[in-house]
Amino acid sequence: MKEKINPLNIQVGGDHYKNLSIQPAAFIHRNNIGYLAGNAIDMLVRYKDKGGKQDLEKAIHWIQLLIKLEYGDKT
Repeated sequence: MKEKINPLNIQVGGDHYKNLSIQPAAFIHRNNIGYLAGNAIDMLVRYKDKGGKQDLEKAIHWIQLLIKLEYGDKT
């Protein structure tokens, strides 16, 4: 019988999530967080170990998209 692989124990392209107590994907899923907010969270979690300032800029961009789509020009 083939052993089942837990995808939460695998990371493709780096190891920047390996030392976290919970994978961002699991946190985002368990808390029913949407795509845009989830991507912002992911960028914030990994910035020190992967993309640095660029990941913070990406998080800002995801949040700006979320504000625009949720609130339009009301802000």
